[in-house]
Amino acid sequence: MKTTFTHFLTKRYYLLVFFSLLLQSAFAQQITVTGKVTAANGESIPFANVLIKGTQNGAVTDFDGSYKIAVGGNQTLVFSSQGYKTTEIAINNRTSISIILEEDAMKLDEIVVVGYGSQQKKDLTGAVALVKPEEIQKRQITTVADGLQGLVTGVKVRGGGRPGQEASVEIRGLKNLQSSNPLYVIDGLVTSANRDFNPNDIESIQVLKDASAAAIYGSRAANGVIIITTKKGKKGPLQVEVSAKTSFTTMPRYDLMETDEFAKYNNMAYDNAGLPRQNLNMAVNTDWQDATFQTGMMQDYNASFSGGNENSTFFMSGNYFGNEGTVIGTDFDRISFRVNSSGTKGIFSIGENLAISNSKTDEMSGNPIIDVYRMTPTIPLYDPTNWGGYGYGKQGVADTFGTNPLAIADFANVINQNFRIRGNIWSELKFAPWLKYRFNFGYETSFDSYKFLRKVGSWTLNQPQDPALTDQNKARSETMLFENTLTFKKEFGKHDVTVLVGQTYQKDKYDIIYGQKRNLPINSATGQYFEVLDLGTDPVVGGSISEAALASYLGRLEYNYDNRYLFNAVIRRDGSSRFSDENKWSNFPSVSAGWRISNESFFKSDFIKDLKLRGSYGELGSGNIGNYEYKSFVNTNGLIVLGNGQNTYNSATQVKLANPELRWEKLKQTNLGLDLGVLNNDLRLTADYFIARTEDVLFGFPILLTTGNDGGNPISNAATVENKGFEFELAYSKKINELSFNASVNFTKVNNKLVSLGNGQNENYSGNTVTRAGMPVGMWYVLETDGLFQNQQEIDNYKNADGKVIMPNAVPGDIRFKDNNGDGQITNEDKAVVGSPWPEFEMGLNAGAEYKGFDFSMNWIASHGATVYDGFRSVVDRFDDNSNYRKGIQPWTPENPNTDFPRITKGSTLNSRGDSDRFLENGDFIRLKYIGFGYNIPQSVLDKSGITRARLTLSAQNVITITKYKGLDPEFSNGNIFERGVDNGAFPNLQTYSFGVEFSF
Repeated sequence: MKTTFTHFLTKRYYLLVFFSLLLQSAFAQQITVTGKVTAANGESIPFANVLIKGTQNGAVTDFDGSYKIAVGGNQTLVFSSQGYKTTEIAINNRTSISIILEEDAMKLDEIVVVGYGSQQKKDLTGAVALVKPEEIQKRQITTVADGLQGLVTGVKVRGGGRPGQEASVEIRGLKNLQSSNPLYVIDGLVTSANRDFNPNDIESIQVLKDASAAAIYGSRAANGVIIITTKKGKKGPLQVEVSAKTSFTTMPRYDLMETDEFAKYNNMAYDNAGLPRQNLNMAVNTDWQDATFQTGMMQDYNASFSGGNENSTFFMSGNYFGNEGTVIGTDFDRISFRVNSSGTKGIFSIGENLAISNSKTDEMSGNPIIDVYRMTPTIPLYDPTNWGGYGYGKQGVADTFGTNPLAIADFANVINQNFRIRGNIWSELKFAPWLKYRFNFGYETSFDSYKFLRKVGSWTLNQPQDPALTDQNKARSETMLFENTLTFKKEFGKHDVTVLVGQTYQKDKYDIIYGQKRNLPINSATGQYFEVLDLGTDPVVGGSISEAALASYLGRLEYNYDNRYLFNAVIRRDGSSRFSDENKWSNFPSVSAGWRISNESFFKSDFIKDLKLRGSYGELGSGNIGNYEYKSFVNTNGLIVLGNGQNTYNSATQVKLANPELRWEKLKQTNLGLDLGVLNNDLRLTADYFIARTEDVLFGFPILLTTGNDGGNPISNAATVENKGFEFELAYSKKINELSFNASVNFTKVNNKLVSLGNGQNENYSGNTVTRAGMPVGMWYVLETDGLFQNQQEIDNYKNADGKVIMPNAVPGDIRFKDNNGDGQITNEDKAVVGSPWPEFEMGLNAGAEYKGFDFSMNWIASHGATVYDGFRSVVDRFDDNSNYRKGIQPWTPENPNTDFPRITKGSTLNSRGDSDRFLENGDFIRLKYIGFGYNIPQSVLDKSGITRARLTLSAQNVITITKYKGLDPEFSNGNIFERGVDNGAFPNLQTYSFGVEFSF
């Protein structure tokens, strides 16, 4: 017994010693590891997770990206952070491990703002595009829209380089006939991201492209929605960031004749017409482009301050943006300030986003883009014999009605100034982890000032000698927004349910007063005009007020089962004061669903990391009409003569026909989508096919004045528009040691069609275009040319089927036009649809690379298939009036018959008809929209300076354009939806060269 007991104690002793040695060994291997987690650009990543693999133990990086953790020397650390790829590092008894996390371009766990809430990117069922704000901010732009070109499939941007010019944005093609921009929502406030908004304040941008994604905004979302969230403060010490960028801009130039060549062909045109030549001033050789265009300069300075603690955060920024234009007398300046802050106490949170800006634009007078080729080189810049002292032509010497751009810039000054305050205050009550109430009050007010000063002096031939005058107006707009939403979000096992209900109310008010005075006096001491309205003569005053209101109710259901099956349903009901009581309200529903096949148990693939199918249907609306269109318009300024004494009395008359039956324009859209990620999500594909049909399109087609209507075309629900399209984006990113690179290509194809015009109409003509049911909008409708007549025999033999000579008045060298209807003469009845202004497809290519502290990025855009009208050539290639001509032309002469340029003659429109296909051109182009280089100064260099980050950038925009188009810029803009492809002096995009410095501490 004793022996057995002793043996048991001995065994226990050895076990105790054994486990003691194990514990000692374990504790001997326990070490403390420290390090830092940063991004590829050198910035610290705060709040990154550092976990011990296989356990729930870990740490979180602080504001500087630093961490400290006790681990075993043979364990593995797992580093992760939202927006970055998870990385594992074996410790191998090291006590210091710093790591650079590679950005996860797929970012499936990224939070996406979708309107009155947010979702993870992986759970999206609609067509939502995310834009990296740094892709926009690295470009030198005036507005947010300018920076979107080429970055998002289905989003077409057209802008220009005029100071203060705002670009137009079209999401997924033509939705109506008003060329409306999308809805902008900034920090929950429905507003505009116009030229007085600072793009450097942006934290994130989401583009809601299909009806299901945008349906939560109902009647406002027919043209798509762009949601912008501005920067917020983060927990940690005060962070200061400063940036400065200087850019130089240059204007593209026309290739125009100088005096000797101009005189040769001007004399030829007069000789061919049998007219006496002009007495041209051969001693003058004016380059109007040199006189009008200059090197422009842009300056962009930003400073921001941010920080916070456990309960509150703040962000403040200031910006100055100045743009001295490439055209004399043009300028734009913007000063803006922003304060965003928030705080939390228990279940209560509150915050605000406030922006104040002041912008001032010295507008372009006239259109110098046209003036520089309307004026001939034989006209001097200055002529003391003219009223005002500028040269602008003389009868028989320089018989042109072009405008001297220097003179009009001097004598006609337009200043637009805008002071805007916008922002919102929000508060939340979190009754439970799954139930939250939010109140949002948005407010925006804008004080607008317009001033026109017409000085004494002339800028064109035979201009009346008008007195000095000033025309001024002051206006104020005000918007108030009230929103209440209640959000329920809870998980039940594999079921994840989110329900949102809400109510919104918005009220808009706009009032304006204006005045005019003539015969302004001049300050004899300074030579400046007195522009105040208490001086001068012939006063004119007036004003108006308009108001509108929109009330809405909304609801959304989001359902996710086991991260495999996704469902989303939205309903919004809107009521607008712009419609009569009978048609005031309308409902806008949508449903969408997604199936993440890659999460199914039967799906086994190491190659495919993510695979999701999406489908949706939704209805959106638009009430984009004036505030009182359904009511009669009455002119109260009339006079009437009555009675035996024939006395005059005040009178009123209806001047615009009313349409009380106006109703909501409705867009019905179906979308099918695919999201695919392969090769560990390094290669990603997003594809969508959509069909959109807009019914009851609101538009004012022309009606006869004999109806008594002379107050503008009355609005009606006049048309149905349909477009179908396909878009995809293929992107690849990879990091190999210290080299990381990325590339993406996006493709958009949209076909639009006018299904019907409505109101019994079959077609609508505008300029050289026709819009017919069953065809795209604004098709080219012109006479067709068929070469040149080489001799009289060809003219005599050009007959119709009945033997009638079709163009008996032509002479050799004239254009031969097609007699399409065979009646033996060339009339408007011979016009035919010959092309489309709409591109067959558009593309964007983006690429970038980073190596150590260096980085490179570029953006190409391309457009194919559009036929455009070159307004420049329609003037300089005509010769029937007096303007400058295109250098190097070879017109037809008996000695030079082998040419496609007709004979030139003054005063005849035969060879200068603007309604022919002669001036239609191929609008294809490929453009290097942006190319940039950056360098992050090493931290070792900055350590002693107190600066935590410093960066230098060098970039260029619009420096390479491959095109056959002969105008200034194939990427031109025209706001007339029916004449989309007409380049009639549009301000071109400019070549821009920028240098920037950024640093933070």
